[in-house]
Amino acid sequence: MLNQLRPALVLLVALTAVTGLAYPLAMTGIAGVIFPAKAAGSLIERDGTVIGSGLIGQAFTGANYFHGRPSATTAADPADATKTVPAPYNAANSSGSNLGPTSAALAERVKGDLDTLKAENPGQPVPIDLVTTSGSGLDPDISPDAAYFQVPRVAKARNIPEDKLRDLVTARIEGRTLGILGEPRVNVLALNLALDDMAKR
Repeated sequence: MLNQLRPALVLLVALTAVTGLAYPLAMTGIAGVIFPAKAAGSLIERDGTVIGSGLIGQAFTGANYFHGRPSATTAADPADATKTVPAPYNAANSSGSNLGPTSAALAERVKGDLDTLKAENPGQPVPIDLVTTSGSGLDPDISPDAAYFQVPRVAKARNIPEDKLRDLVTARIEGRTLGILGEPRVNVLALNLALDDMAKR
């Protein structure tokens, strides 16, 4: 029996060292050399202070900013640790809502969001990503249509001509990765930072 157990234990220790230690350290080191900004979390700084990441969305709620996708992430309720409360873009608890198409709570939330968006921009079709959450709850991007849809609200709140804001959105559209992966998108944090920069000029 010992003859069978010893090789199994040696193999376990060896594979744990290679796949659990050596390989992750090697990949982290290579990523740090080839893609230093991305390996460090794609952090975005302003005046020496980290204000966010290009990989994790933020909850912009003011009328004078572009808003991201809804987020279904939660956090522990401070009043009762056995319950959770909404905590948009909580990277420590990345998840979807797990609510299905027959969920009354989901239908009510989507209807409320639709009504709000239709009131902001009457007569325009509401882009689907402005009322649906992503699987991670952390999506930092929206579709170009979702950004253009919000232009009238932001323009009114900031007293900026709509055509200038459309140009700003157009300049921030990122194409498909490698030309084939994913869809065109706009990073909401980068767009809002460019919006603030425009206001300073």
